[in-house]
Amino acid sequence: MGRRTARWRGRTVLAGAAALFSAVAPAGQATAAGTPPPYRFAAGAEQVEGATAPTDAVRLTPGTTYRSSVGDKGKFYYGLRLDAVSTAYVSVTAVPKAGTKAVYSDGIKVSLQDPNGNKCFSGDAGAARFGPTESPRPITAWASRRTGPGTYTCKSAGAYSVLVERISGAGSSPDDWELELRYVSEPALKKAASTAAPEAWDSASPQAVDGVARTRRGGTSFNEARSLEQGVWKDGIQAGQTLFYRVPVDWGQQIYTTAELGPASGDGFLGNALGLSLYNPVRALVDDAGTGYDGRAKSATLEPLPPVAYENRYDVDDQVSGMRFAGWYYLAVHLGAEMADKFGDGPFDLTLRVRVSGTAGAPAVYDGTAAPPDVFDVTAGDKAAASNGAAATGGDGGPDGNTAMKAVAVGGIGAGTVLVLGLVMWTVVARRRAAVAGAGAAGAGSLGGGPGEGAAPVPFVGGPDARSREYGPPRAW
Repeated sequence: MGRRTARWRGRTVLAGAAALFSAVAPAGQATAAGTPPPYRFAAGAEQVEGATAPTDAVRLTPGTTYRSSVGDKGKFYYGLRLDAVSTAYVSVTAVPKAGTKAVYSDGIKVSLQDPNGNKCFSGDAGAARFGPTESPRPITAWASRRTGPGTYTCKSAGAYSVLVERISGAGSSPDDWELELRYVSEPALKKAASTAAPEAWDSASPQAVDGVARTRRGGTSFNEARSLEQGVWKDGIQAGQTLFYRVPVDWGQQIYTTAELGPASGDGFLGNALGLSLYNPVRALVDDAGTGYDGRAKSATLEPLPPVAYENRYDVDDQVSGMRFAGWYYLAVHLGAEMADKFGDGPFDLTLRVRVSGTAGAPAVYDGTAAPPDVFDVTAGDKAAASNGAAATGGDGGPDGNTAMKAVAVGGIGAGTVLVLGLVMWTVVARRRAAVAGAGAAGAGSLGGGPGEGAAPVPFVGGPDARSREYGPPRAW
């Protein structure tokens, strides 16, 4: 009875240690696996459902990020309450599931409507498609309501609505797509400014930034985009992956960017392999570029863009009008999923050359204090983040910068604790077995003398032997 009790207690303790290990291990394993989700949604994003009619739509709040979803050929409304002077921006990022089949025309369309159902003018903005890569990835569309001189519709205050429509082509997967919606309100200027878009600016492509490339790991979304300053940056990108970065661009400054894909072994040619997109602080697309790939180094370069100026919004060209305020500008780099068929999964060498030229000028002065902090300006903290490579902190616990280190720390501490606990449990069980064996030998004489159940095992205390290799930390550490 005594022996069975000792063995049961030992098994119970070891089972507890195993359970603890199983509870701790997944964090470390997930980190070690290095497989990020297709998109890291904003932490604390409010879950909302789209309505089939504007009158039933959930009202969105300025400065808030929301999560929703849309089905095949879905069409949903979300509500806004707008005044007569602020400019409203709504961006919608659609995230298909991994493995979803996409075709050229698949995408989403976003529009703003006034209380009478009239669409607000947003230039060429409003639709985003997967395009020629036919590679499922996060895509972002946006719409706006502009006020002030030169506007002819959507000028009054009232209950507006955001219409999100999913565009589905023949042959694509009908799975639901997750959505991330963000609504930003821009106040009117304190003092009226020019309504004429700049007609002359330096549109020549500067010499590409040169120098030693420094490593900066991109994030999986706007919410954990890695901060960059002017310089040369290197990373690795896998087939089908989208990486996000952000660059602070102040009033009066210009940004130039080139993405380079390094050489790889393989055979064949892809007409659309690498895509580079630039989004402004409200996640509105400003410009994009792409390149094919045949195994040799290729690059995609954004067009020269004007210096950031408030009056750029009055230009009919979206590339110009998108450079309408200072703040974080986002770079999204996507590598087509078909790369895997011809050149392997990767990761492939990715180099970003970023130039920010011009002296920061006077900021736009908004009326009152309604301007969202750190959205339409560049702060000292933003510059410091770009210098040290801090990631945006809006992700929902993804492996970005600090959170990655926290995951490693938690995983390391947890696993280390389990290993120590295992040693303690081993010793406890060994001592109890030794005590039982001793008691049996005293009561039964020669019956307990052989190396059987009652024999005490040698306690494991570590060391570079077979046991240390078996029970030590994983080889990846």
